[in-house]
Amino acid sequence: MPTISPETLAALRKADTPTVCNALEHVMGGRTAEGFTKTPVVCADPGLPPVVGFARTAKIRASSPAQKPAAEVRALRMKYYEYVAAGEGPNVVVIEDTDWPHVIGGFWGEMQVAQHKGLGIAGTLTNGVLRDLGMLDEGYQVIAGAVGPSHAFVHVTELDCPVTVFGMSVRPDDLIHADRHGAVVIPADHIQRMAWAIDVVMRKEVPILSAARAPGFTIEKLKQAWLEADEIK
Repeated sequence: MPTISPETLAALRKADTPTVCNALEHVMGGRTAEGFTKTPVVCADPGLPPVVGFARTAKIRASSPAQKPAAEVRALRMKYYEYVAAGEGPNVVVIEDTDWPHVIGGFWGEMQVAQHKGLGIAGTLTNGVLRDLGMLDEGYQVIAGAVGPSHAFVHVTELDCPVTVFGMSVRPDDLIHADRHGAVVIPADHIQRMAWAIDVVMRKEVPILSAARAPGFTIEKLKQAWLEADEIK
């Protein structure tokens, strides 16, 4: 499993997901069209800080009942809780609703948020349904695909497996950064350079933003600001 230093974790928690995407491009030496979510999301609380952690993956379905005895369904649910809480963390639950794009049943609501927050999970990313708005424990972020009223036949079908949410492929133990904009996977080879890259991309923005927001902004000042930004390494 990849590791992350306290300094890198702190830097990632302070940056929004667009900034992390920019920093990742800086580390990779160019832009990419892969590794991030590609459709809109909804959030339990858009004002919460980013969710950062290693992926604990699972799949669910809600459109039809489980094809197993109730005891087996319950046993798999307990195994799920054991799995998502294991390891040193921080852990982020990433759940693919296999009914996508016609998701109908919410796994995530007041009960699941309380249990996952209590188990120390950093947050949730799912393409499925979120419900119980206004009743969720404060401080736990769920980034979901839709809001709905019912849980229908929702049940866990698979654990610790590759998943796809919002067009983004996620493997178990991938490092996830997510907020109200969506999410991105940070490859293990790039994790330890992210704090440096976040600092660089944020400092590069300062000359341009400062010039643009100052009185008397002109094209010539814009060109000069871009040259100043280019010098920042």
